Amino acid sequence: MSGAAATLSGRASRETRFESRVATRDSTWVKTIVLTVSLSFFALFILLPLVAVFVEGLRKGFGPYFAALVEPDAVSAIKLTLLAAAIAVPLNLIFGLAAAWAIARFEFRGKQFLITLIDLPFSVSPVVAGLVYVLVFGAHGWFGSWLSDNNIRIIFAVPGIVLATIFVTVPFVARELIPLMQSQGREEEEAAITLGASGLKTFWRITLPNVKWALLYGVILCNARAMGEFGAVSVVSGHIRGETNTMPLHVEILYNEYQFAAAFAVASVLALLALVTLALKTYVEWQTERNAAPESK
Repeated sequence: MSGAAATLSGRASRETRFESRVATRDSTWVKTIVLTVSLSFFALFILLPLVAVFVEGLRKGFGPYFAALVEPDAVSAIKLTLLAAAIAVPLNLIFGLAAAWAIARFEFRGKQFLITLIDLPFSVSPVVAGLVYVLVFGAHGWFGSWLSDNNIRIIFAVPGIVLATIFVTVPFVARELIPLMQSQGREEEEAAITLGASGLKTFWRITLPNVKWALLYGVILCNARAMGEFGAVSVVSGHIRGETNTMPLHVEILYNEYQFAAAFAVASVLALLALVTLALKTYVEWQTERNAAPESK
């Protein structure tokens, strides 16, 4: 009886594999066209511009390349970009984690409204976001007089740049965590609380380990957007050289002044940061799949 069952099982397995091959089998010319179009698009619109940035940046040699990077305005732009990201990313990490936990674990009035607010930066132009901050904190804005009387500068200063960066990067951490935490459910956390664990201990021992890779993935995307943001930062910065120019703004100024080698040199730093971000993103995805594999078995 067991032999017959094994025979039937093997036959069903072969039929399933055959049906799978038939369902996904395409002619050679279809595969060739699809691959050719995909690789051509990738090479033309992604790889070629990226290579061109480094080629143009090094066109005059390594001497002018490094000179453009150590020039005081460039150093200031690099420092300001890193500073804005260093402030915006941790704040968005805290907010994203708290918002995701609240949305996934609790039912409350205004829950859908909170989700809509999280998605708002995806639908609003960054330039519009910058203009809103100017309207609120500018010299002629709602709080402009009070800020001026107390000698507080937000617009055309570092605080405005940080605020604009926070706005455009709000969704990244929360949007990575919410679906994962909703799919995981609350059983493990409820079991831990039933066994006597406190809410904080449950968070550190159960919740955080379960979402750590998604959290890191969201942080990486948030950091990449923070360093590369142009529109909102451009509106609130005032383009003051050596003070309020981030790397994207500094590249624009250099390019408009026909300092092409210097512009591409600074742009290559942004491209290099993007490549590092991509490598980290790939590693996190690999770790996520690796951790998910034993669970699927």
